[in-house]
Amino acid sequence: MSTLAEHYQQVQQRIKQACQQSQRDPAEVELLAVSKTKPASMVEECYQQGQRQFGENYLQDAMEKIPALADLANIQWHFIGPLQSNKTRAVAENFDWLATLEREKIARRLSEQRPSGKAPLNVLIQVNISGEAQKSGVEPGAIAALASVIEQLPGLTLRGLMCIPEATDDESHLRGQFRQMKLLFDELAQQHPHVDTLSMGMSGDLELAIAEGATQVRIGTDIFGARNSTGTTL
Repeated sequence: MSTLAEHYQQVQQRIKQACQQSQRDPAEVELLAVSKTKPASMVEECYQQGQRQFGENYLQDAMEKIPALADLANIQWHFIGPLQSNKTRAVAENFDWLATLEREKIARRLSEQRPSGKAPLNVLIQVNISGEAQKSGVEPGAIAALASVIEQLPGLTLRGLMCIPEATDDESHLRGQFRQMKLLFDELAQQHPHVDTLSMGMSGDLELAIAEGATQVRIGTDIFGARNSTGTTL
């Protein structure tokens, strides 16, 4: 077994154990493998292990990998990085998911630019759950208004919420942010019953996120190894 395959199986085992400890069905938690800065060959190796959902932070990297791996059946591409308005067309035309929607302007552009032959783009609203000035995402009180806009746009399908919590060693503080996200998610699902995705938890805190209700965890380093550039450790 290769190193990547071994790491992938270890992450899957962590997810399974976390679900067991929280008395949750492992089928309720999806693994998003985050392959930023890593080559298409590593994505394909992970695909061969059974992985189908892949996250990309950097558009330039993704636009090299997506066509190179176009022959892989049922592969799903998630854009999980910040999205500027001048880059929306590439996401609308090439991705299956956007996890970082935070502005009405971006939502409208994505809907207009989504090719008619493709299914609507699945989107998550990014929430700035920690309230940090440097963080992207909407304030919790702005979720409902943005969700209402998204629901009116034919090129988009609202699927849920995503967050990147505060980087802290204080487990109780982190748990509180995850718990607040679950409450916000439940409120959103009451208004929009088709909402089904709460994306939170990364390599260092996936167990805590699963315990607090995550339905998707985003894992990069613990599958693919250290990044080739600096940035958030997923």
